[in-house]
Amino acid sequence: MSFSEKIATLMARPGQDPVSKDDVPWWMKYLGRGVGTVGSFIAILLGVWNCVAILVGSATALIAGMWQILAAFGVLCCEAPCCCMFVDHVQRLSEWVDKRPYWNRALGYVIISIPPIILSPGLATIFGSGLIFTTGVIYGMMALGRKQDMAAAASPQLATSPTGLGGQSDHHTTLMEDPDVWRPT
Repeated sequence: MSFSEKIATLMARPGQDPVSKDDVPWWMKYLGRGVGTVGSFIAILLGVWNCVAILVGSATALIAGMWQILAAFGVLCCEAPCCCMFVDHVQRLSEWVDKRPYWNRALGYVIISIPPIILSPGLATIFGSGLIFTTGVIYGMMALGRKQDMAAAASPQLATSPTGLGGQSDHHTTLMEDPDVWRPT
């Protein structure tokens, strides 16, 4: 068992399948969880900082700060339920979110991160909600899956013919298979 497999078994959730059901790289899964967890802590702190803006009379900054705190707490509950053991039913919420497709999580994180930026576009709001937005982007990339070779994904005849999409030809060899095509006559 390699070192990365040992780390993966240590980081596994209780009751989690040891075999991955999707083809997302392991580092991207941990990147999404890490940015979501650390970013949520930072977003909560910056949301509290935004709430202090009520002292200068900015009600929209207070609302944006509270929204950012609640959004970050929601992300933290979904990404790292061990940080929120004091709240009932967080583990069930986290398991329910983990069963959903990645694009659901991506869309949810992106949507909940936008209102604070619209309400109070300050540095603390943009950075704090931007970390939640970044988590959504990472999960969006996970939903798209691995990069596919565009030529292989296209029709095999079009991708391998020397004329490509240009026209029809009876000659169906690739340029690599027929080096005589490159030699001048």
